[in-house]
Amino acid sequence: MTAHISTSELQQAAAAQPGAQVGPNAVLQTATALRTLVGEAECRAVFARAGLVHHLDLPPSRMLPQDEAVQLFAAILGHFPTEDAKRILHEAGRLTGEYILANRIPELARTILPRLPVFLSSRLLMQAIARHAWTFAGSGAVTISLRWPVSIRIGNNPLATPGCPWHLAVFETLFRNLVSANTVFIHTDCCCHGTSCRSEFRLRSHS
Repeated sequence: MTAHISTSELQQAAAAQPGAQVGPNAVLQTATALRTLVGEAECRAVFARAGLVHHLDLPPSRMLPQDEAVQLFAAILGHFPTEDAKRILHEAGRLTGEYILANRIPELARTILPRLPVFLSSRLLMQAIARHAWTFAGSGAVTISLRWPVSIRIGNNPLATPGCPWHLAVFETLFRNLVSANTVFIHTDCCCHGTSCRSEFRLRSHS
């Protein structure tokens, strides 16, 4: 049976760490995904539900309180059927990953990482992701494993949603461009099931 996480449960996670922040792309790229997939009117309805319409009129350019991203993700879950919500969050994560690739990854790294063996490039990229974990995990406790296959765990993940499609899409976008086009991230554990969120890097079979 699929676990259900309520809006109030998501918001409680953020309230526990009121000073924590996340990167603005958690909101900016979600707005883009909503506009693309469901249109401007539905986008504004979701942002109004989250109390964040002002971010549509004046897009944020600095770090944001994590509870704003939590409220937005919760509004998406509450406004749309489950599969539609997952599709929107996944697209928002993909766009966030694309932004990071274009604006936050040094050109040298973009050139070198894809040329390295996968077992090495995956470890180097995972270490880099962990160093900037606060941008996508807020107050969550991030740990990584460099044993093959590499994985990342977010304890008390404030941005957790069932299956964490946003996080998976961010990781997959980065790894598909910098490690292997055959990358798949598997969400093996989720805060929505009462444990920490764990995502594991894998390679798709060619068969």
